[in-house]
Amino acid sequence: MPPRKIITVFLLFIFVLSACAPTTTDSNTQTPRPSATPNAEDAKTPTPAASQLGVEKEALRGKQVNVWHPWFGAEASLFESQVEKFNSTNEWGIVVSAESKNNYNEIFSQTSAALKESNHPQVVIALPEHALAWGDEALDLNPYAHDVEFGMSALDMSDFANVIWRQDEVDGKRFGAPAQRTARFILYNSTWARQLGFDSPPQNSSEFEAQACAAHNALTKDSDTANDSLGGWLIDADAHTALSWMFAFNGGAQQENGYRFLAPGNIDAFKYLKTLQQKNCAWVASPDLSVYDRFAARQALFVTASLEEFPNLSRAFSAAGNTDEWIALPFPGADRDALVVYGSSFIVFNSDDATQLASWLFIRWMLLADVQADWVRTTGLFPLRASTFDLLADYSADHPQWAEAVTYLSSGEVTPQLSSWRLVRVMLEDGFSDMFDTIRHPDLTEGQVPVILTQMDATADELSK
Repeated sequence: MPPRKIITVFLLFIFVLSACAPTTTDSNTQTPRPSATPNAEDAKTPTPAASQLGVEKEALRGKQVNVWHPWFGAEASLFESQVEKFNSTNEWGIVVSAESKNNYNEIFSQTSAALKESNHPQVVIALPEHALAWGDEALDLNPYAHDVEFGMSALDMSDFANVIWRQDEVDGKRFGAPAQRTARFILYNSTWARQLGFDSPPQNSSEFEAQACAAHNALTKDSDTANDSLGGWLIDADAHTALSWMFAFNGGAQQENGYRFLAPGNIDAFKYLKTLQQKNCAWVASPDLSVYDRFAARQALFVTASLEEFPNLSRAFSAAGNTDEWIALPFPGADRDALVVYGSSFIVFNSDDATQLASWLFIRWMLLADVQADWVRTTGLFPLRASTFDLLADYSADHPQWAEAVTYLSSGEVTPQLSSWRLVRVMLEDGFSDMFDTIRHPDLTEGQVPVILTQMDATADELSK
């Protein structure tokens, strides 16, 4: 089997493993036996089940749907071209207009203000925690997704990886539908590692430490004294990095309808990372050089980056004339791997029945496999559904690190499904960064990790009020 075909088949297998399970039927239900002599009435084609949404197709004609989105540049151009295509091809005559708000903060603040004035768009593309903050203003999309006429089939539902589809559903209500999904990964210079004596990537946190420390020790022994404090893992304080490490050590942030940072797994994760820094096997970089350039210059064996940053890393290696091979890995714990999958969603607001259905039909169209393939080629993010891979064989072959990263979707975890996560996320990032700040806290050791996590719990409680 050709390598490209192997990649495609394997990625499809990963999606099937992580996809939403189909609804099961009662095994005791018996199938009625057909009549030996069916009459003419029995032979008629069954009448298709009717939609439960109470909207006639004629009512959709000319419906206006205004969409606010956070994108600019290439993403905005692609989205606007897709809106034009939907407008010119949809069978109902629905007309969608798009308006950029440039970033997620503006989306949240402007939408929140518009909702108070009842002068809001019908659809926004925002983060899942934003939808939870808007609460009852956000339409439950489950009746639309499961509608027999206008919804998705069971096959369509199973086409989405579980970690992608379940982020937007809380307590039986679907606050949105996935628009984009990404994750942060550990990036690993496998060529340099082989020269250090390691034939394979680290399989757990102990092997990660051994390789990180070996890289640091190698730099202390070369002729360049300026790099003696480098090597190992270049510390990254992004909240999703912190959360990924927490999951890797069987921790996490959410507990029921609140947060719990002072938990055994989180203590283990933070102690492990702080100890790594104390051994000089992890280090904090100054901002004068990008992570991409440092990785390409062999200043770190491991760095952390999001899926959409992979092209920047490839360009940095090319600019440096570095032919080293590098790959993407999930975050290694003592006995499991982890990564956090996150991103934006389509959120629909309550309006009239026909406009709500028109909004859903646009979202359903945006989730088609060929539309999603265009998004992957432009953004480098995760394909939201398995069937998209049939259209991305060439892209997978040209972007091997991306193809490798997608295979780890089955290890994916979702971010806390709480509206306060938009605030707690910032707190986690600040606290995680502070733990590694040896200028402000020169005497902080791994023994003080429980104190840091206790402070995080108290701050998260305040932010959740």
